[in-house]
Amino acid sequence: MDVSFSPEEEAFRQEVRSFIERTFTPEMRDAMGEDVRSKDSYLAWHKALYKQGWVAPHWPKQYGGTGWNVTQRYIFNEENARAETTPILPFGVSMVGPVIFTFGNDEQKKKYLPRILSGEDWWCQGYSEPGSGSDLASLRTRAVREGDHYIVNGQKTWTTLAQYADWIFCLVRTDPNAKQQEGISFLLIDMKTPGITVKPIIVLDGAHEVNEVFFDNVKVPVENRIGEENKGWTYAKFLLVNERSGIAGVARSKKAIERLKEISKAETLDGKPLIKTDEFAGKIAELEIDLTALEYTELRTLAQESKGQMAGPESSILKIKGTEVQQRIIELTLEAVGYYGYPDDRKLGDNEYIGPDYAHGAAGRYFNMRKASIYGGSNEIQRNIIAKAVLGL
Repeated sequence: MDVSFSPEEEAFRQEVRSFIERTFTPEMRDAMGEDVRSKDSYLAWHKALYKQGWVAPHWPKQYGGTGWNVTQRYIFNEENARAETTPILPFGVSMVGPVIFTFGNDEQKKKYLPRILSGEDWWCQGYSEPGSGSDLASLRTRAVREGDHYIVNGQKTWTTLAQYADWIFCLVRTDPNAKQQEGISFLLIDMKTPGITVKPIIVLDGAHEVNEVFFDNVKVPVENRIGEENKGWTYAKFLLVNERSGIAGVARSKKAIERLKEISKAETLDGKPLIKTDEFAGKIAELEIDLTALEYTELRTLAQESKGQMAGPESSILKIKGTEVQQRIIELTLEAVGYYGYPDDRKLGDNEYIGPDYAHGAAGRYFNMRKASIYGGSNEIQRNIIAKAVLGL
């Protein structure tokens, strides 16, 4: 496999790098470190990329994409990871947007896609329910058709950043008598609709990141349904393939390992830098080997995409290994910083912490990252997909 870049591709890399250096402001960077981030801080980089025309590189050009090839998109992601820019929230651009331009009608494309690109509409994902996590097809939120509307009742949970959302894309059961996967529809629901209640779920580090969303006789126009009634599982699977591929996070994991190495040079054991100890150095080396293997798997997937082939079970491999690598990076970071990593126990005053800045909140990030092997379809489910699709078991 030839992984070298052409002079034209290196020139493109420099264009992206220069744009980031000019545009990703210190204020944007500082906002990423805030314990409680505002809606505006999440969207600042999104809007800067939108102004440049770069917010959705993977979208078709006719809907606002860049027209870049897969190598350019790969370089773009690498440069954003290198500069540690604010990640673009996936729910609109990477999840529901592709569903709309692939399966939606012309009116839906005209209504929703421009506002997703601009950041005017913030989307959240209504998939998981209490008792319906990995077994997503067992969902129980009901949508009963009455004339030109659906009446929706039920509950979604672990809904990321729903407190900021303007819209939610939901899987709902429209035929309770059909087989699980065959009675589901895909609805777009305005979060301002009467009957929707958002309740916070406060996680272990005290952050308000996820929520419960309740639907009590919520009236949703039939025109907000994507595709055919009871065919929502098809659209849901399409979305999940995109989500799983994006979860791999290879470029940002490479940057995170660089940071881990710097930390392990500063932290010592018996007067010796951690990175010079056989045990810790071995753990980092093993992590780098796994990440390199993951990167080549991602490159093979991109090569298939460049030939017009859709990602298949490879997305499950990327999701499994990508999230495992991410979890191990933060686990080793917490191991390196020790007690300094605990978010609250090392405070002397309101703003003063004991220990180095890089240790702040490491425990909170460690606990938060435990979810990575669950969202997008748990890693156990992904292994079942590989066993069936690849191994024929």
